[in-house]
Amino acid sequence: MAEEKSFKPSEIGEDEEPGTGETGRAEAPSPEPSPTSGVADLPRSAQDLEAVYDIPVQVSAILGKSTMQVSQLLKLGRGAVVELDRKIGEAIDIYVNNRLVARGEVVVVEDRLGVTMTEIIKTEL
Repeated sequence: MAEEKSFKPSEIGEDEEPGTGETGRAEAPSPEPSPTSGVADLPRSAQDLEAVYDIPVQVSAILGKSTMQVSQLLKLGRGAVVELDRKIGEAIDIYVNNRLVARGEVVVVEDRLGVTMTEIIKTEL
């Protein structure tokens, strides 16, 4: 049977260089990347975002949806009414590049329709 010898932590590898792995000391594990790592690299002001200002995005305001058969669609004519799945006064969905980002209300601006955002949707990336 091998003889066991106990050491005080201060006696182990006192003359060795730190980080060589020969001291018997437990090396601190390198930290794993956290979900917030890289936050320091994020833009801090509007000036930092100037590079993306000219990138075009598609904005869609969805009033509602409806499902029908092709035969029903072909029967629609001028003045036909398609019933949507939303009620009057219910918020509409606002998408940017096919991603839901907000909900809002339809408004009239001069002679055009517009959208007022009433709720911003936070989603996990």
